[in-house]
Amino acid sequence: MLWIHTPIPAGEVEDLSKRAGVGPVVAELLVRRGHRDPSAASDFLHPDLSRLEDPFLVGNLVAAVARLRAAILARERVVVLGDYDVDGVSSTALLVSVLRRFGLDPTFVVPRRSEDGYGLSLSAIDRALEVGSPGLFIALDCGTNSHEEVAYLAGKGIDVLVVDHHRSKDRTPQRGLMVNPHVEGPAGEAPQPAWQHLCTVGLVFKLLHGLLKQLRTENHPVAARIKLRDYLDLVALGTIADLVPLLGENRILARNGLRILQESARPGLRALMEVSGISSTQMILPVDISFRLGPRINASGRLADAALSVDLLLTDDAGFARETAQQLDAFNRERQDIERKITEEAEKMIEELYAGDAGIVLFSEAWHPGVVGIVAGRVTRRYNRPCIVLGNEGDMAKGSGRSVDGINLVDVLGTCPEGLSSWGGHPMAVGVSLPKSELDGFRSRFAGAVRSHAGDGIAEARLGIAAWLSPEQITEALMDELDALHPYGQGNPEPVFGLRGVPLNRRPEIFKARHFRFWLEDGRGRALAGVAWKMADRIPPLGIPLDLALELKWNFFNDRRLLQLELVDWRRAS
Repeated sequence: MLWIHTPIPAGEVEDLSKRAGVGPVVAELLVRRGHRDPSAASDFLHPDLSRLEDPFLVGNLVAAVARLRAAILARERVVVLGDYDVDGVSSTALLVSVLRRFGLDPTFVVPRRSEDGYGLSLSAIDRALEVGSPGLFIALDCGTNSHEEVAYLAGKGIDVLVVDHHRSKDRTPQRGLMVNPHVEGPAGEAPQPAWQHLCTVGLVFKLLHGLLKQLRTENHPVAARIKLRDYLDLVALGTIADLVPLLGENRILARNGLRILQESARPGLRALMEVSGISSTQMILPVDISFRLGPRINASGRLADAALSVDLLLTDDAGFARETAQQLDAFNRERQDIERKITEEAEKMIEELYAGDAGIVLFSEAWHPGVVGIVAGRVTRRYNRPCIVLGNEGDMAKGSGRSVDGINLVDVLGTCPEGLSSWGGHPMAVGVSLPKSELDGFRSRFAGAVRSHAGDGIAEARLGIAAWLSPEQITEALMDELDALHPYGQGNPEPVFGLRGVPLNRRPEIFKARHFRFWLEDGRGRALAGVAWKMADRIPPLGIPLDLALELKWNFFNDRRLLQLELVDWRRAS
């Protein structure tokens, strides 16, 4: 792994530290991330809800609010169809919750992966219409490229509203109304608006914000009672899980949403936290959504019916919430077992057949399409190149792709779409479907397209060192300062700090065969405790100077908060 550190002039760091009133480490991180002006630094460190822009600036939102307002005033039947991932599930729960407050009883449907496929499919639509035709059909987190499906609904006299953040492959639907900043927005302008990269649940939040603003001007009694802030826990779930950049309004919504999630009174979320092992006293972080809550919400859509997860988020019944959370936890354990086996097979396949490919496409008749996205993420990280992993679905190969920093999968697939039945997504994650007969040709085209986009840029994994520290600087006071940079995620990565020339004088302890614990001395008699995940085969030698790359974490244990180092990489000091 190639360590990269670009020094920043000390005077620039010192100047921002003084003018913004922050410590030198935080100042260096802010400068490195482009926040050189004290005002910009303050905006980043204090992502207040008051900084959200007027929702009516979003393309087509005025018309979307007007149509939703009309449905409420006329007590129309409304159908909501949301995708089966966390963004789709949280978007559906958010919209249905608020519409219920206005006295509507919207029917909600989530596509069944095995029966309906991805998104706004005709089979999912027909299932949604079994109870009768609505006046308004709302598609969430899908529909941007569903030309035939939108026309099918419109042909039945049903108004269609699409709220989505996926890119358009060619043209937009000619019928229906769409809220999508990547299609109906100033995508080519610079700088882009703060809401440009909202995921669907963020766009639903903007839609409801606009609706409440409009109805409050009309003195609607329900609109006056609704506090949209109380729904930010759902917004944080979808925003963090969907890998959108945690900058601009995404940062505002995620930061404030995590606080609401911490205090959430929703029985479903409380039950889900309990089965996920999240203590009510610990600070909830994006990793808790990414690796605990999110996978359990996703598990029902991968292996069963994601409507179960929507039911969980909507319920007021604590007993139902406990039972459903336990069911999702069981689905997640099953998913983990399947995923572990597929990951082992995928890594063996890469080593034997595709180690030289710049972009990797994997397929097996035995793989479950519902879990291959997780496998794609794992092999992408391990081999540091874009990977598409496909499972078996009849005559089709279907699955997901994940990318690495600097390579936009939407752009890559746009140059090699031949043979694909469907594809779409966003720069870091896509869904793909194609006939099995097209696999060999697509594998070759994809590898060539990645090579064309990246050149030699992904030959070796790179590790960016955000700042070099001494052990003496690693204190709880520094940790409290760094908390202002949360939440970490896409566009705001967790900083990796470097320590130079430090020895390990105490033998590390291996645990669970794969990990090890270690301790550093800071020169003042204080020991800093650390952990290295999945690195038991790379234990550093004792007593010699080492350079360490570390993340700094809070470890919540027995209602206590402990500073913990997490080893990312090490090398012998030069």
